[in-house]
Amino acid sequence: MPTIHLTTFIAAPIERVFDLCRSIDLHKKSMAHTGEEAIGGTTSGLIALNETVTWKAKHLFKIRILKSAITQMDKPFLFTDEMVTGDFKSMKHEHHFKKVNNGSLLIDLFSFESPYGNFGKIFNTIFLTSYMKKLLEQRNILIKEYAESDKWRFILS
Repeated sequence: MPTIHLTTFIAAPIERVFDLCRSIDLHKKSMAHTGEEAIGGTTSGLIALNETVTWKAKHLFKIRILKSAITQMDKPFLFTDEMVTGDFKSMKHEHHFKKVNNGSLLIDLFSFESPYGNFGKIFNTIFLTSYMKKLLEQRNILIKEYAESDKWRFILS
């Protein structure tokens, strides 16, 4: 099962970074290029423990629907979302937060498994892991931009 590990430094308080990462509205902005929209469960604001969100977006030339649930939360240090239904065989995204002297570290651990047996494993290796990593990096760039400027006030007002 592939796991993507990203660490992003953000010059902002840990509480702000934590809440921006839970923001459905900011997530939609970060994935605008895929037409991603929240169509069920928590569709705006901040998602909380035991809540779900259903996303609809175009990825890899196809409209896809994925429902995930927040299965773990220790504010402001950790939250985990896991796929309930969707195209993956399994998907788990741990969001870890660490306070440092001049800001916060956002640490993503994103694990997933494709269906389709050995073909899925080959597809992961050749393409899907880098595709998912790029999506996470794009999301983190926007979180950093909002957290380090006054833009966060428009999301967390």
